[in-house]
Amino acid sequence: MDEDIDMPGRSREDRLEKITECPECGSRHLAQDYDRGELICEECGLVVDDQYVDEGPEWRAFDMQQEQSRARTGAPITQMVHDKGLSTSIDRSNRDSYGKSIPSKKKAQIYRLRKWQRRIRVSDATERNLAYALTELDRMASTMGLPKNIRERAAVIYRKAVKKNLIRGRSIISVIAASLYAACRKASVPRTLDEIAEASTSDRKEIGRTYRFLSRELVLKLKPTRPEEYLSRFCSELGLSGKVQREAEKIIKQAEEKELISGKGPTGLAAASIYIASIKENQRRTQREVADVAAVTEVTVRNRYKELVEKLGIEIEV
Repeated sequence: MDEDIDMPGRSREDRLEKITECPECGSRHLAQDYDRGELICEECGLVVDDQYVDEGPEWRAFDMQQEQSRARTGAPITQMVHDKGLSTSIDRSNRDSYGKSIPSKKKAQIYRLRKWQRRIRVSDATERNLAYALTELDRMASTMGLPKNIRERAAVIYRKAVKKNLIRGRSIISVIAASLYAACRKASVPRTLDEIAEASTSDRKEIGRTYRFLSRELVLKLKPTRPEEYLSRFCSELGLSGKVQREAEKIIKQAEEKELISGKGPTGLAAASIYIASIKENQRRTQREVADVAAVTEVTVRNRYKELVEKLGIEIEV
C-alpha cells in the first residue's frame, strides 16, 4: 500500500482524493464502512484503509443543550479522576434512557446496582489513594485559582510518583503540594512555596523537601524561576497598568544583561522592579503594598530597589 495513504491526521476529503482505486485489483468500486472505520474494495474485499474517520455532517446547534445532545463522543479523558473518567455511573434520577420512570418493583434492584457500581469504582489501595489525593489536589488548585492545564500536569506528576512507589513514608498532602508546585513551574506560572503551603495542611519545609526528592527521582528538568514570570500576577493584584509591567520587564532585562540577578530571589527582584516602574509611570505603590503582594519583607524590596537604581543608573523622583 502506498505510504501516503496511511498518513494520520488527513481529512476525509484528502483521503478520498488520494484513494481512487484498489491497489490490489485496480477496481474503483470502493465502499466506506464507518462502523469499522475501513475503506473496502467491493470487487476483491481488500481493506484499503483501516483508519477511515466519519466526520459526519455539520449539524447546526442553536444552544448548548442541542450541541451536547448531538455530540457523538463522551467526556474527554482527564487525569484528575482516579479512573481517568472512563468508568460509568448509574444516575440517581430513577429514569430509563427514554426518560420514563422506573417501576417500583425495579427500584430496589437499581439501588443495589448503583451501590455495587459505586463500590467497584475504587477496587484497590492504589485507586483509593488516587481518589483521595486527586480530590485534595483539585481543592488546593481551586483555592489558589490555578487553571485546568496545571491541575492535569500536577495529576500526571503525582501518578508517576505513585507508580514508582515514591509516596511511601511521606504524607499524601506533601506529595500533592510538591506535584502542584512542580506543575506551576513547568507551566511558567510559578507559585512560591509559601503560597502552596498556605493552601495545604503541610508546612513549607516538608513541601520543599518532597519537591526536591520528586525532582530527583522523576528527573523533572525544571529551569529556575525568572523574575519576569511574576510580574503579570503582581501587577494585577496591585491594580497597575500594562505600562508599569512593561517598564518593570525592561528593568529586569537590563539587570540580566549586567548580571545583577544571580543569587537573588526572583520574587524580591520582581517586587523591586515593579516598585521602581510604578514610580516612573506615576502609579506609585508603597514598599509595604508591593512586599505584601510578593510575600517578601520590606527590607528585601528596599535593598533590591537601591541596588537596581544604583547599578542601572535609574533616575527617579522620590
